[in-house]
Amino acid sequence: MIDVKPVLPAEIISTILDFLPIPDLMNFGRTSKRMLEMVYEDSRWVQRLQIMGVWNEGEARKRFEEALKMKREMMRIRAEEEGKRTGIGVNGSAGLRKTSTTLFDAGVEEERQRRSGEMASKSKTSLDGFETLTLSSPAQVAMAPITRAPMLDPEALLNVFSMVRSIRGSARQEFGRIYAALAPFYYDLARSRSHMDPVIFRVYRDPEQQAQMLSHLQVFARSDWSQGWRQREEKLTTMVGIFENAVLREFEQGYEAWDIDGRMRRYAHVLGVLNGGHAGIELFVQKHPIFSDREILGTPMDCINHASADGIALQPSHEFFERLAAKVEEQRAIIDRVFPVGQDVFQIFLDKVGEDILMEYVTPLFDEAHERSIPSYLKAVAGIFEQTLRFAVTLQPSKSSGPDFADKVKAVVARVFEPHVDLFLQEELDHFKKVAESEVGNWENKLSAQEATTESFFMANFNRQADKKDFLTSFKKVVMMPVNVLPSLPIVSPFATKTAPALQVVNRSNLQPPSPGLSPGPSRPQTPGLGAATDRTSTPLPSEAPTDELAAKAALMASKLEGIRSLFSIEVALDLTHAAKASIERAALFIRLGGQTGEEAREQCEAIFVNLLQIVGSRHVKGGFDKAVDHLSKYNPREVSEHQQGVAPLVTFLELVNVGDLISQMIDVFYEQQMAGPRLSDRNDFLDPAVKAKKKFEQMLDERVAAGLNKGIDVLMDEVEYLCATIQQPTDYNPAPAADGKAQDFDIGPTKAAEQVVHLVESHTKMLTGSTDKNMLDVFNQEVGLRLFTALCKHLKRQRISVDGAIKLISDMNLYFLYIRTLKNQDLLEYFKALRELSQIYLIDPKHAKEMAEVIADGDRFHGIFRAEEVYEFAERRADWYTVKRDVERAMYGIGCVAM
Repeated sequence: MIDVKPVLPAEIISTILDFLPIPDLMNFGRTSKRMLEMVYEDSRWVQRLQIMGVWNEGEARKRFEEALKMKREMMRIRAEEEGKRTGIGVNGSAGLRKTSTTLFDAGVEEERQRRSGEMASKSKTSLDGFETLTLSSPAQVAMAPITRAPMLDPEALLNVFSMVRSIRGSARQEFGRIYAALAPFYYDLARSRSHMDPVIFRVYRDPEQQAQMLSHLQVFARSDWSQGWRQREEKLTTMVGIFENAVLREFEQGYEAWDIDGRMRRYAHVLGVLNGGHAGIELFVQKHPIFSDREILGTPMDCINHASADGIALQPSHEFFERLAAKVEEQRAIIDRVFPVGQDVFQIFLDKVGEDILMEYVTPLFDEAHERSIPSYLKAVAGIFEQTLRFAVTLQPSKSSGPDFADKVKAVVARVFEPHVDLFLQEELDHFKKVAESEVGNWENKLSAQEATTESFFMANFNRQADKKDFLTSFKKVVMMPVNVLPSLPIVSPFATKTAPALQVVNRSNLQPPSPGLSPGPSRPQTPGLGAATDRTSTPLPSEAPTDELAAKAALMASKLEGIRSLFSIEVALDLTHAAKASIERAALFIRLGGQTGEEAREQCEAIFVNLLQIVGSRHVKGGFDKAVDHLSKYNPREVSEHQQGVAPLVTFLELVNVGDLISQMIDVFYEQQMAGPRLSDRNDFLDPAVKAKKKFEQMLDERVAAGLNKGIDVLMDEVEYLCATIQQPTDYNPAPAADGKAQDFDIGPTKAAEQVVHLVESHTKMLTGSTDKNMLDVFNQEVGLRLFTALCKHLKRQRISVDGAIKLISDMNLYFLYIRTLKNQDLLEYFKALRELSQIYLIDPKHAKEMAEVIADGDRFHGIFRAEEVYEFAERRADWYTVKRDVERAMYGIGCVAM
């Protein structure tokens, strides 16, 4: 019995077949039907087509689905025909017709089967690329020439890959066509001994055709897995290299002769067909004269030699980029003429420009500027970067540039400046810190030098809200003018023939407000002009303090804010804001680079803003408030020899609240325009460093204002009690009776003491209007009102009030009530309504003691503010109390009544 069990598993046999030469593979298929099926397996040939990159799985799936759909449609039509055929002759009358139709159809079916058999036999002998193979041993294959299919002409062979179709079940036939077209050239080239032997160079004479066929052979070589494939691939690579060198020589000769539309264009296309043309592109870029003649574009040291010590001249760099832009545009046109579409040569050229020209220009310039001075270095980096970005905007894409051309150009700029960004950002932050500390330190030094000789003058009666509104309007329009690193250049063509008259970095000296005719200037004069501390011509002080009230008002009006000179300066805050704005705008330029560099630049901008708040807040403003609160704590009205219209330390503090609020609003405007507007900071992110610093600054300001206001209320009430004790005369509420016994003519107006108290309190509360938020203002006014109510109650309990003097008292209470009503606090108004009602008990005649008792005992009359016992205590201050006391107590408590 013969054992038919295979020696090797089918999987191993299938793997071995993958590494057989094509002729041996065909011979193997002849051994048995099972082996033929294994050789003809479609996936085997699909794999070879895929590795050559000519099989489209999507197209194959689509064709398969269409064929399946067509087959189903044919089956449906055939089923319908069979149904019609069996349905005829159901009755007997149609029997003859059925027989004739059946005979006719059978003949047709017979003819159809015969034709299909002929077609099947023809398909077995049809050409699939393998019919001309010499099925012999590998040794004989190596010696015998492989003949080419006679129906394929050389021109058609060049398009063999374009005619490949992705059809499932036909992969073997498609690969056979490729094999028939390319295998003769491939194996002939593998047997050649020199570059003159291959038949490919005799069949094809044009370099374009030779390059295309060599390119096809390189693709075909990927499907060669049989023994000796490495030697054949090396021979092919060697031959392609010889051909490429010959084409490169022709291209180089055309390059040297500047034959753009002739040899350069022709051989660049040949190289492109051969292997993408990378060698030609490299030769074009490396030998370009623009990289060897860089001196004609300009030298970087001109920017330093033509500038001041702390400045940088950007006119030479502007001219450099102008000439470079013209050169690059000229080369872009040449590249489009020479190289075929699809080769992005212009981008490679730009990469070389960035590496060999831009980097070599900026690096020595930045190094020299850094050694010279930090301000010039910062201006140089920011200015050159801005010019580089404008240069990048002017670049136009070539025909082969992709849609991401702008991003690639930005990447070139990023590679040029990335080595310098970290140092620049750190130097920018350190420079701002140094400038800010120096600004505040100079102000403190100048202040300490003049503190011994400078007097403080105060002014409270001017419209702070309107002044601050005008100042902030001017701050937004003038102070917040763009601190551009560069003057505005036209974006479309920044390198036009007409150059700007002065292309220099804008510095602080250029940031002066325009003339009054251009924009409204601030109505608030300059606060402590420390610049004027040594030169007192701006706000001259009198040689001695004014003696009369009119002279004092004039002197105070002339120096509205001179009183807070010793606390903090709004000019210093403005200067620090300007310095922070300039630093942030320079650092923010690098955010455009994106990625990690852009994020680092954004974080550095936030760090500059945080340092601004720390120096302005903790170093400058906080100290001023602490000094003001300390002055308030030491104030004693009884130690002051001359009392002016206001409490001097409290006026100073309230002025300080105004200026502090103004600085806070400046910081808020600065944050919105410089940080939140350009999206350097997210105002909704409570973890953002800038937001946290801003809230901390505002919290510090609120805490200092709250502490000062609490102390200020104490001082204000001390002053109120002092005025009541010194100005209120005993005869105001208890006038002496007329000598002749006739009725006196009384002035029904308020007393001088009440008028001065109301004026004092009103002037100080109005100073806060527009300075703080409404909640704090309401709390302050309510506390002042309650403390004033308490002070007046204490004052009344120290007075003797007659019936005649009650008219003055009622007038005073009405004056206090009218003032409290202006505060628009309904709860507070109830207290002074009760106080006004309380004053009525002094107007009751002694004969109406019973009615007086009813008023004292009526709790609803005072809305629960005063209890009956408290009203009784106030009634005891009547001048005739001992006369009416017995009758009042009898009416109230029933003293003297006997229960029956």
